Amino acid sequence: MSQEMENETKVLSYNIAGKPDIADALKNGVRVIPVEIEDQMKEAYLGYAMSVIVGRALPDVRDGLKPVHRRILHAMNERAWRSDRPYVKCAKIVGEVIGNYHPHGDASVYEALVRMVQDFSLRVPLIDGQGNFGSIDGDNPAAYRYTEARLEKVAEELLRDIEKETVSFSPNYDDTKQQPDVLPANFPNLLVNGSSGIAVGMATNIPPHNLKETIDAVIAVIRNPEITIPEILKIVPGPDFPTSGIIIGGEGLISAYTTGKGSIRIRSKVEIEEKKNGREVIVVTEIPYQVNKKVLLEKIGDLVNEKQIEGISEILDLSDRKGIRVEIHIKKDANAQVILNQLYKMTQLQVSYGITMLAILDNKPKIFNIKEILTAYAAHRREVIVRRTQFDLDKAEKRAHILEGLKIALENIEEVIKVIRASKNPPEAKQQLMIRFSLSEVQSDAILEMRLQRLTSLEVQKIIDELEEVRALIADLKDILAKPSRVSEIVCTELQEVGDKYGTKRKTEISIESIESSSFNAEDLIADEEIVIQITYDQFVKRLPIDTFKRQKRGGKGIQGLSQKRDDVIKIMKAAMTHDSIMFFSNIGKVYVMKAYELPIASKEARGKSLKAIINLREDEYVSSVFTFREEDMEKDLLLVTRRGFIKRIQLKEFSNVKKSGIIAIGLRDGDDLIKVEAIEDKDEVMIFSRKGLALRIEGNSIRAQGRTASGVTGMRLSEDDAIVGLSKFKEGEDIFVVSEEGYGKRLGFEEFAAKGRGGKGMAYLKVTDKNGFSVGTGSVGSEDEIILITQQGMTIRINAFDISKLGRTAVGVRIVDLKDNDKVQDFTVLGES
Repeated sequence: MSQEMENETKVLSYNIAGKPDIADALKNGVRVIPVEIEDQMKEAYLGYAMSVIVGRALPDVRDGLKPVHRRILHAMNERAWRSDRPYVKCAKIVGEVIGNYHPHGDASVYEALVRMVQDFSLRVPLIDGQGNFGSIDGDNPAAYRYTEARLEKVAEELLRDIEKETVSFSPNYDDTKQQPDVLPANFPNLLVNGSSGIAVGMATNIPPHNLKETIDAVIAVIRNPEITIPEILKIVPGPDFPTSGIIIGGEGLISAYTTGKGSIRIRSKVEIEEKKNGREVIVVTEIPYQVNKKVLLEKIGDLVNEKQIEGISEILDLSDRKGIRVEIHIKKDANAQVILNQLYKMTQLQVSYGITMLAILDNKPKIFNIKEILTAYAAHRREVIVRRTQFDLDKAEKRAHILEGLKIALENIEEVIKVIRASKNPPEAKQQLMIRFSLSEVQSDAILEMRLQRLTSLEVQKIIDELEEVRALIADLKDILAKPSRVSEIVCTELQEVGDKYGTKRKTEISIESIESSSFNAEDLIADEEIVIQITYDQFVKRLPIDTFKRQKRGGKGIQGLSQKRDDVIKIMKAAMTHDSIMFFSNIGKVYVMKAYELPIASKEARGKSLKAIINLREDEYVSSVFTFREEDMEKDLLLVTRRGFIKRIQLKEFSNVKKSGIIAIGLRDGDDLIKVEAIEDKDEVMIFSRKGLALRIEGNSIRAQGRTASGVTGMRLSEDDAIVGLSKFKEGEDIFVVSEEGYGKRLGFEEFAAKGRGGKGMAYLKVTDKNGFSVGTGSVGSEDEIILITQQGMTIRINAFDISKLGRTAVGVRIVDLKDNDKVQDFTVLGES
């Protein structure tokens, strides 16, 4: 470049008032543009800000990745460092990324790579690491010369079909390579793995979500573009953090999903256990997302040493590869619940998590609500499918064009050979073939390159068959491009495949605390799923997912439930749905009502939570019966049956506004308590069953409704040593299912019992012997129903009801469960019972 041109293109900015040497600059041939320094600063800073916002700190709404993460995944895919290949040194990966795509510091690239390995940072890790990649205790990862990595299988779904021109590419920093502007992203990574970053004047903090739930939400948006956010929240009730925990949402969670900004609280999963010596232990098994466990425990220790929290005797970290377990031992006279509340308030056992769903769309930052994110992702996937289909169509049409040329040549093979032999050289042969058979240059080249073995009849037929297949493929691809509905269905199908292959159960529990006060119902955020409610003799309650109980054949030994280390055992078991209302009837005739999803979730081995901490039971009061109902049942009546055979009919709507303090449901006689409850109408017939094998069938219209304080009337006359154990409503096409103490059971038909008035002694329904023992209870079962049975030692078994034989009234039954020594059946519940 000449000196004159250099001076002409050199630009310096001056503030005229503050630069007296402009004249000198002009003398030296420098072109000077006078500007205000404020304007220059604004322009320069805006350019810097947009570079950080778009090119570094914020994720793209389509693939959920920042440029550095996208470049790492692309570089690893380009070098075939995939899940089916050996691990490679992270130093090699970092060098590849820096050298070809990301000319920044190696530390920032390695840090981004490490985060994609950590299963406590990402809900679905994208890179499979080998070596030390840090820990939830804040340990630093090993240097990249020691660690190795390769792509996770699921990460390949983000890169799927990238070779088919499904996304646009741009030159890298030195124009030597092309890099993708976005990945095809065959799952909604922005919501699944979340993102956080600080740009210039703005920041993003998007929490991770469950893969299967998020995919289901995308499919729902595609199939119903008018879907509302409340409907989406029934599918995606909230974030799903890799470290699990409990989300306390309320208005903040709703706000985050409707406006893109909100705040939630994440609470550790904690249980208060009682040791054999009577001392209580606070056991922490899950901690909030992005909380350093080591720092958390140090903070608790400092609070104890500074006497800000008193009553803690010891803190043990028993965490291992299987998971977190921190034991906080409580002193003898201290209250564990009070200490736990102090820990929630003063430590990161509970944290506030701010949500700002800020991402890049069309090179501009935007705050999205959840539907907008799902819609933007769905639009991206449609574009990917269209571009892929067009690529496949172009390829198929090129192949069809060649095959058509080969077909023409094979149909005229003698003449083709004659033309070729008559030509002086290949170019002339090519030209003559094009003229003689109206072929294109590509077709002529293919004919000249064809090997002689293709002239066999078998090879000729292969070409004809392939041409037909390619033509059918072309027609199908054109049909896809012509019909947006087919494009959408392909998107849904491929998403469903990813969800089925890589989806896992939700880790984070959504608490209904504070949700009631929001504009949404709590049920809008909670799936309506089958559960089993269990209550122990010591009045601890819990709910368990139905799949906790695996199906077995009759006669099996079952699986262990409540830990045998405890002196407590299961007393009551009831199948329900999470949206059901639960009525707890107590031994003094009171009833308490709450939603099933308000009950604590616990493992098979855990006792759960004390009922006295949930409902206001008196010191000498305990729950003796449980009943479930729905809003649509409110016009029905309830039939209450006591242990001594008294029955009472009462309108269900009498209990429409029951509070935690409870209300009277029945006036019980001394020594009697409520055993069973059933919803009935006048048209119904019910049967009452006694422990010693007697049953009475009664018509519903023969029982008059009474008020809440009434004691009821005689339903069935019992001997002094007998008691009621069962109540079943007659249902067309169903049988009575009977279970006895020693693990025997049978089915028998309602038709074997004639309807009689109340007050009778009943007919035999079970032959009670030393072999089978007394009756434990009964239920109505249909052909699709299942039984979950629990023993006094906590063993459970789940079987199909109709796997059990239908026998006569006096039969003993068949063995359902193989009991251990000194064990007996405690209770059972029917799955599917309405």
